[in-house]
Amino acid sequence: MSEQSPVERELAQLLVSSLNLEDVTPEQIDPEAALFGEGLGLDSIDALELALAISGKYGFQLRSDSDENRRIFASLRALAAHIEQRRAA
Repeated sequence: MSEQSPVERELAQLLVSSLNLEDVTPEQIDPEAALFGEGLGLDSIDALELALAISGKYGFQLRSDSDENRRIFASLRALAAHIEQRRAA
């Protein structure tokens, strides 16, 4: 498992708290593992809740109809990179 960056760690904490993941700690989330399906096993409802939590914390919307969502939500690392990109813009 690769090491989490500070943004990935912050995002992992948001993910665990906003989705009430009882059997997972933020430290256990591999930044390169898939968030959906085989990896963390999140579903579309989790994606909506996570998008709302990100919107509240970081102040921008993740649109549900975006073609980019599969790439953005691919992993903790991809999501953190997208957030950092939006912050810099």
